Parts: sequence; C-alpha cells; structure tokens
Amino acid sequence: MKQNRLIKLLAAGAVSAIALTTAFAQTSSTTTTTNPAVPVTSSSSTTTSTSTMDASGTITTYTPGSDYISFRTETSSAPVKYYYTKSTTIVDPEGKTVEWSMLKPDMPVRYTYVKEGDRMVISKITLTKPVSYYEKTTTTTTTTKP
Repeated sequence: MKQNRLIKLLAAGAVSAIALTTAFAQTSSTTTTTNPAVPVTSSSSTTTSTSTMDASGTITTYTPGSDYISFRTETSSAPVKYYYTKSTTIVDPEGKTVEWSMLKPDMPVRYTYVKEGDRMVISKITLTKPVSYYEKTTTTTTTTKP
C-alpha cells in the first residue's frame, strides 16, 4: 500500500519536472488585435491572436534567394525549416543590422518566430557572436631587398 503511494508521488514529481522544463525552454508573448471596422457587441467581435516564440540553435542550411532557412535547435537533432520574409531582420549581439550574406552554416543564433498556419515565420535573427568573429583576416608580408 505504501509502496504504491510512493510510486504515485514519484511519478507526479517527474511529470511536474518535465512540465516546468518545457515551460522555461521557450518564452512566448501574445498580441491581440481587434478589427475596428466591426462594431463590438456582446454577441460579435473579431479577434486575431499571434504568439511569438524565441528559440536558439545553429544554422544548418541557408540558400540566398530561397524563402526558408533551416536550424538545428538545442533540443532537436533534426533540422527544422523556418520561413523568412522581406521584413525579417538580422542583427549582431549589439543590435546592429547585419546583411543576409553574413549567414553561414554552423553559426549559433537566437531567433524569434511566429506560427502562421502550418508554417513558422522568422521575424528576427540575432547572431550570438560578433560579426568580426566570422570575418576572415589575411595578412600579407612583403619583403624588399635593397
């Protein structure tokens, strides 16, 4: 009898720990927009809800001219495809805008996305390391003989 009760308590504790870990893994915020063209009455109103989420991972594929970019998240071993738009911004850790040409595979990034239907659309990509870290510098030494 006491052994069953102990097992139930341990199972409830494990489920609670998993739920808390999942809750802290992704942050989200909700924006609600009400359509002003529709009069608000007690029986009818139009509301659209959008939830943005933050995540981090490593770029696995990015092809200029395509409409998607793939990331391998910290929790998933398989790459996940995210779509981007013209309004998607890329910034360095200090918040300065970075060109799309700077994106390379194996770059660690943080990103904000929103789920639109069955697609996940990125609104912002933040590099976790400064741009100077990725830029290659070459040094040329010239020796002249008198």
